[in-house]
Amino acid sequence: MALRHAVLAALLDGEFSGYQLAKAFDIGVANFWHALPQQLYTELAKLEQAGLITGRGVVQEGRPNKRVYQVTATGRAELETFAATPAKPSFIRDDLLVKAQYADRIGTAEVIGQLDERAAAAAAKVELLGELLRKLRGDLDEDEFLLHGERIGPYLTCLRGITHERETRDWCRRIAAVLRAREHADVEN
Repeated sequence: MALRHAVLAALLDGEFSGYQLAKAFDIGVANFWHALPQQLYTELAKLEQAGLITGRGVVQEGRPNKRVYQVTATGRAELETFAATPAKPSFIRDDLLVKAQYADRIGTAEVIGQLDERAAAAAAKVELLGELLRKLRGDLDEDEFLLHGERIGPYLTCLRGITHERETRDWCRRIAAVLRAREHADVEN
């Protein structure tokens, strides 16, 4: 998937400025696609030039003017083509996994610290995503929301995000505990 598809999909929810789009990425889209604000602004310009989105200026009083964007019919067609294309398998590319793989050869103290940091960040994200899930479904329980909710796409991707963060938290905690136990056993021997 290219960033263009993630941006086009996000713009299906309405007309957004670059700033609003960056916020939407921080809250929801970041579960499955990371992009820096400057990457988003660059992509918006490319999408507009390609005719996949249109932009218009909005004059604001007391604040700088802004440009808002929406998907065109051509952009929707691009997304439909993308949706019909078979998904490529995902893969993991994580420097912390490289460090864990060789922790017994390069020293564990730094790796343990980084595992603890990653576990804490994942735990915080689990809380944040849990709040977002509750907000998205409102007064409905999850099964009822999934069956009858008006817009479930963000909920579905958030479910994947929270599962990923829980697994990351649990794995980091376990591996840090294993490395600590090995350090302790080495000291005793």
